[in-house]
Amino acid sequence: MRPLVSIVTPSYNQARFLERTIESVLSQDYPNIEYIIVDGASSDDSVEIIKKYANQLAWWVSEPDQGQTDAINKGFAHSKGEILAWLNSDDTYQSGAISQAVEALLAHPDAALVYGDTNLIDEHGQVIGRFPTRQTNLHKILRGSVHIPQQATFFYSRFWRLVGPLDPSFHFAMDYDLWVRLANLAPLVYIPSLWANFRLHGQGKSVMMDDRCYPEMIRVYQRERGKKMSMLEVRWYFRRVLYAWIPIHLRVKLRNLITH
Repeated sequence: MRPLVSIVTPSYNQARFLERTIESVLSQDYPNIEYIIVDGASSDDSVEIIKKYANQLAWWVSEPDQGQTDAINKGFAHSKGEILAWLNSDDTYQSGAISQAVEALLAHPDAALVYGDTNLIDEHGQVIGRFPTRQTNLHKILRGSVHIPQQATFFYSRFWRLVGPLDPSFHFAMDYDLWVRLANLAPLVYIPSLWANFRLHGQGKSVMMDDRCYPEMIRVYQRERGKKMSMLEVRWYFRRVLYAWIPIHLRVKLRNLITH
């Protein structure tokens, strides 16, 4: 009677962190999970790591793709779950996260998704901060107050079938685009419980590509609200001027001061 949960991990040359990601999924106490890994033809040891766990995976592949968005779409195309999530190959789940997420979705059957709290960790797994998670909605998201950590987000496949797949033209804000599409249909529900760890490191897209993410977010805003000036553009400007140059650990502290 417990709904099937499909977890997709897109990966490319993340052997350094991949095994910890896999183990954080396979060690969950929820009994009805199908786990899918989509590797983009990595040249490091990723495939050997995946093969080590192949008998516990519902499906996996290692082949050239068009990037992270394409890999996630490919994984969900092979999924059968009533509940969906993706976990990037340098992030991890907390123990019991999936059980708690399922319980939350069952308690909020009209919600499109639920999301929990997320630690920010460094390349060694040390906690360096907390993602500024809080309850949000469509209006706030379009103003840039997203507050949804992708690593701790779970959503119903019936809504995915209405708004998916992810837009392949987005390489950095594909999750933001999905949250907006889902928020147009149903509530997004925040559960104040720690579910995941978001790894920040020198090769991570979230650290390196901030200037590419905001233009994609602005594209979403313009699709929804037209060409008028948005708070997203203001936020992007101030991020670039005020603290884009600051080392990541100091940036985390500053963001926590600003958002709490």
